Amino acid sequence: MILHSQILGEGTPFIILHGFLGSGDNWKTLGNQFAEDGYQVHLVDQRNHGRSFHSENFSYEIMAEDLLKYLQHHNIEECLLLGHSMGGKTAMQFAVNHSEKVLKLLVADIGPKAYPQHHQDILKALSLLDFSKIKSRGEADQVLSEYIQDVGTRQFLLKNVYWKEKGALGLRIHLPVLSEKITEVGKALPEDSVFIKPTLFLRGEKSGYIEEIDKLVIHKHFPKAEIVTVSDAGHWLHAENPSEFYQNVIKFL
Repeated sequence: MILHSQILGEGTPFIILHGFLGSGDNWKTLGNQFAEDGYQVHLVDQRNHGRSFHSENFSYEIMAEDLLKYLQHHNIEECLLLGHSMGGKTAMQFAVNHSEKVLKLLVADIGPKAYPQHHQDILKALSLLDFSKIKSRGEADQVLSEYIQDVGTRQFLLKNVYWKEKGALGLRIHLPVLSEKITEVGKALPEDSVFIKPTLFLRGEKSGYIEEIDKLVIHKHFPKAEIVTVSDAGHWLHAENPSEFYQNVIKFL
C-alpha cells in the first residue's frame, strides 16, 4: 500500500512528514509557499494518520520503508526531506537507511535521543469520543476540553474528526494502534546511525525538545548538522512563527 499525499508544484521533490496525530494538511500553507519557490512538494500522511492506510504495525523502521515505497511509486530518485516531531524521527531513520535518496535533511523540533511518553492525556481524551452520541465537531470539542485546556491543541486534534458518511463522524487516525504502540513514538535513533550529508535542525525557542546538551548527540549522528533556533515559537514552530521557519528552510535549501 502507498501512503496518501497531496502534491503541490513542480521542481525538485520536497517531502514533508507531519508529527504525531497530525497529517499532511497541517503543512498546506507552507507547502504552497515552497511550491511557489520551484519545489514539487509532497505533503505525505504517514501510516495510521490522515488519509493513509491503517495497520497494526507501527515503528520508525516500518515508516521509513513506507517512504521508500512512496518514492519508488512516484519515480523519485532523490529528494529533499523535512520532518516535524514524529515525522522528524521517520526522516532521520530514512536518511540513515537510504542516504542515497536524500539530498538534504531537515528536522523540526525533535532530536535523535529517546523521549519519555507525554501524550497520555491526549490519547485518553480522544478515546472518550463516542461518535454514536457525538454529532458535531463542537460536541467533540466539549469532550476534549475536559482533558485538554489549550484551544490550539484541541483544534489540531479536531482536524482528525471527519464525516465518514452522512450523519456519522469518525477519527482519521488509527487510535487503538497509536495508543498501544505509543512507546515507539519516543524511541531513539539506533546508536550506530550516521548521515553525513547536509542537515538542518530547527528548534523552537520556547520548546524543550532540543536542549543545548542534545547538540552532542545530534553531531554524533549528523556530523554536518546546523542547528538554528526559531524565535518566539514552541514545539509547533512552523505554525507559531511560519515566516522565520520558512526563511531558515529556504536559506538552507
